[in-house]
Amino acid sequence: MTKTLFARPLLLTFAALALFGCKESDAQESTIRKNLAARLPQLSKIDEVSKTPMPGLYEVRIDGTEIFYTDAKGDFLLNGSLLDTKTRRDLTHERTQKLTAIDFKALPLQDALVTTRGNGARKLAVFADPNCPYCHRFEADLAKVNNVTVYTFLLPILGEDSVTKSRNIWCAKDKTGTWANWMLKRVPPPAASCDTAALRRNVAFAEKHRITGTPAMVFSNGKRVPGAIPTAQIEKLLAESK
Repeated sequence: MTKTLFARPLLLTFAALALFGCKESDAQESTIRKNLAARLPQLSKIDEVSKTPMPGLYEVRIDGTEIFYTDAKGDFLLNGSLLDTKTRRDLTHERTQKLTAIDFKALPLQDALVTTRGNGARKLAVFADPNCPYCHRFEADLAKVNNVTVYTFLLPILGEDSVTKSRNIWCAKDKTGTWANWMLKRVPPPAASCDTAALRRNVAFAEKHRITGTPAMVFSNGKRVPGAIPTAQIEKLLAESK
């Protein structure tokens, strides 16, 4: 009985401390939101305010994935990378990668060109514009990767000719062959026509997930990588995504 009598006050004390901590955190977040909105109108719509591992420093997230840092009163604002010197980790980069990750299972694979090499065991999605020079360079490096299934989402964002080429590729009898001939050999895709709703869905998907440039890759673990990367890096990221 003695243990029970002592346990109840202790539990109540812990609960009170937890509640105090929550209220204090809420008050700090409210102060940060209020002061930043008043002083910087562009920060009037903050998605999230959260503590960082650095004492007294708070992460301010806006527009989905844009990250700033501030103090508990919102008196100062930092734009840059937060580095953990002990572990040599870029915490800002890690946070951004987590925020921009795309669930591979959520990709509308029915709207992609499918290229299988070797056993096709590894998976990779690529958003590409047929007129993007970096996409051409990336395709040449990607062609050296074996045992992979590549889902290519045509993303015509570089003008009307990109729309035309994407339509001709998507509507071709041999979609993947036509794509490869153009990207690797510069053989123009013959004129073709069909239902191109898939291309419109690709653009809508890219806008929703803030994919604004090509090429952009999504690996099976959800990791998103922008820009053309060499074969060795593709292999490394595929290995990490298992």
